[in-house]
Amino acid sequence: MSEKITAIVARFSGQPGPLLLVLHAIQDELGFIPPDAVPLIAAGLNLSRAEVHGVVTFYHHFRSTPPGEHVVQLCRAEACQSMNADQLAAHVKKRLGIGFHETTPDGRVSLEPVYCLGNCGCSPAMMIDKELHGRVSAARFDELMAQLERDL
Repeated sequence: MSEKITAIVARFSGQPGPLLLVLHAIQDELGFIPPDAVPLIAAGLNLSRAEVHGVVTFYHHFRSTPPGEHVVQLCRAEACQSMNADQLAAHVKKRLGIGFHETTPDGRVSLEPVYCLGNCGCSPAMMIDKELHGRVSAARFDELMAQLERDL
């Protein structure tokens, strides 16, 4: 894994402000930013470990643990909140038995908050894996989860 990380750092190190590019590339490749990657990134970009760690933990997009088999992203932006996304979030958390930034014990589903999926006209919105869903109710979420379980 360290060879992949080192190669990614080398690929972007010559660009101005490469840290975010490196982090996105690592997460795209591995699905998360392993804690062991922080010193490699810091050394390769001539940054402190604290600087790298600070960026990884500041942005909600970056994960420091592997994601579940499926990722549910629930929009937390204002348009969705105005359409009962808080109630939907409570239902989703209860149904999955996890909170935001967590993965079910069986490793099947991770739950992530996102701050706008660009589907404001069809609030509340969520994305399951790479499929966008609008006007999601608690009942619709349960249907989507049942369908996901059938497809496994």
